[in-house]
Amino acid sequence: MTNNYAPIYPHDPIIEIFENIYLLRGSIKLGFGFSMNRNMIILKQDGELTLINAVRISEPELEKLNNLGQIKHVIRLGDFHGLDDQFYIDHYQATLWSQSCHVNYPNLVPHQIIQADQRPPIKNSEFFIFEQVTCPEAILFIKDKKLLITTDSIQYWNDWKYFSFLGKVVMYLMGFRLGLFIGGPWLKRVTPKQGSLKSDFTRLLELDFQHLVAAHGVLLKDSAKDKLRLLINNLKI
Repeated sequence: MTNNYAPIYPHDPIIEIFENIYLLRGSIKLGFGFSMNRNMIILKQDGELTLINAVRISEPELEKLNNLGQIKHVIRLGDFHGLDDQFYIDHYQATLWSQSCHVNYPNLVPHQIIQADQRPPIKNSEFFIFEQVTCPEAILFIKDKKLLITTDSIQYWNDWKYFSFLGKVVMYLMGFRLGLFIGGPWLKRVTPKQGSLKSDFTRLLELDFQHLVAAHGVLLKDSAKDKLRLLINNLKI
């Protein structure tokens, strides 16, 4: 077992956003004077927990997490995330789910490969795979809750919590604003040259969802599909 883990950064307590679905708003320091928010989603089913976009947390909050259920699965949906996955894999012998051929954190070798036809470890759910991207990216769709769980592809922000002054300035200059958006750096990184992700987002809109929660920002309830459709129609993707 390795002890070479990232430090624990400031975070909020775990809150329940839907029945058996929990959100922890956390943070990360990316460089001197540069910090920003990030989220962990926790799914509970039959006494077992699945962590999405895993975030290391303080001992008191980890105890609360343990009291929720047994940590069994860690799902890595996007290439930019995975910093704290190894901690939960080592300490809980959790099964790692991800696509193959990640560029970032390449030593995170999945036990289960995420594919469109692969059944997730959560009932009434399915994986949505971005097929046109140059780096792996997926979404978990919780059907009965009509909820999309994303990483960097689609995000909703209504505050700048956990952003340092420098972090806020840099992100603002990069085009980040409050509201629903498709991550600009993510889109630039994963779109093929002279290519488009239009077909991927068109397929995504065929799913029956209303809500969205990402690896950054906050929960968007009820209007996620309408806002995303309008966003896609107004963007060149």
